[in-house]
Amino acid sequence: MCYFEQTLWACGYWKWGNFRQQCNKEYRTGETCGLKLVYETIPLREVCKLCDQRDKKQRRMNKMIADIQRWHREGNRRATIEKTQRDVMELKDQIDKLDDMHTERKMCYTGFG
Repeated sequence: MCYFEQTLWACGYWKWGNFRQQCNKEYRTGETCGLKLVYETIPLREVCKLCDQRDKKQRRMNKMIADIQRWHREGNRRATIEKTQRDVMELKDQIDKLDDMHTERKMCYTGFG
């Protein structure tokens, strides 16, 4: 039961930080027992890197969707539309993976607020 800092972003994502205090179960200097407890939670106002990446991909996908709608109205861009639709699906998959990673980490939050 060794103690570590914990960083908590505004979006709920968190990560372990630096080692802070050794418990009495571990007698070797510089070693930890393997069980992590929160010594201090460091709250941050900004969102995590995953949220930032997700937001960038979402903006890019929205732009592609708007382009596809415009190209449908203009006509004569079937190949471009098809390629962009594939790109949108790839971005959607990437966004879904980022969302899953983010949700999984948020569900494991060990702090008390």
